[in-house]
Amino acid sequence: MQTIRPPLPYRALRPWLEARFGKPVRRVSLDQGSDCPNRDGTKGFGGCFYCDVEGSGTGALRAGVDLERQLQAGLARIQRTHPDCAAVAYLQSYSNTYVEPARLDLVLDLLEPHLGSRIVALSVATRPDTLPDWALDRLERLRDRVDVWIELGLESASDEVLRAINRLHTTQEFRASCARVKARGLQLVGHAILGLPGDGREGAVRTAQILREVGADGVKVHQLMVLERTVFANWWRQGRLQVLQPEEYVAWLADFLEHLDPEQVIHRITGDAEPEKLLAPRWPVSKNGIRDLLVQTMHRRGTRQGWAGQHS
Repeated sequence: MQTIRPPLPYRALRPWLEARFGKPVRRVSLDQGSDCPNRDGTKGFGGCFYCDVEGSGTGALRAGVDLERQLQAGLARIQRTHPDCAAVAYLQSYSNTYVEPARLDLVLDLLEPHLGSRIVALSVATRPDTLPDWALDRLERLRDRVDVWIELGLESASDEVLRAINRLHTTQEFRASCARVKARGLQLVGHAILGLPGDGREGAVRTAQILREVGADGVKVHQLMVLERTVFANWWRQGRLQVLQPEEYVAWLADFLEHLDPEQVIHRITGDAEPEKLLAPRWPVSKNGIRDLLVQTMHRRGTRQGWAGQHS
């Protein structure tokens, strides 16, 4: 007998994509070999304290898999499962507008034959302080052919927390870059991490409020994860860093969602990592289990996404 799940109390990405494009849509993650000003010495070295050596991406290019092979393999993989499936080309690793113009041109030229057919959206992950006008110019030209998402990391609404985790940009820089993205008619996706040291449950609410204020079209949120080969890995081993347990994370996540706008599309509610890289948290529940706990929590509260803004 099929289990009947209660409706989601938030606006989830997958059904939104299928309604928008009339077919299943899946991501193809691409690594173009970008760098980060927080690693190359422009702003600092070592990166954000939670970020691993792959820059939260696949590391495929460094492993010798060129971009063309990454793209073809990704398109073939999703179409084996869904023959009519479309793709979001996701430039994931590091800061993808922190490159020379010629490099971004090369990447966009590679994607160009597939835009509007096999690829229905282009998602570009970057930092709010590495978003030059020339990159926005190039991406704006594509918006009549595909959806263009600019994914900007806020992570926390506290400048103090951002300094403490070596993020090395400010909330004001985030707000300013969001305004520039919206002015170009591009879609804005904001990132948040719940459980950063010094942020707390109130910090989760403040971060949601900023993402609502800047008019982010989409939101990605996940728990703090401690990965090998990061500064946080050392802190965790020394007992200087605590991570959230499932019930605690779900309570904070419910608060977060309640303070967003009800129309914002939720691209992600948990993060994951390869088991050999992940030190903590190692939860006894799956991603689907976290989703189910979240649904139960918000139904028990009698709330849903955007509830706080409607009842303030």
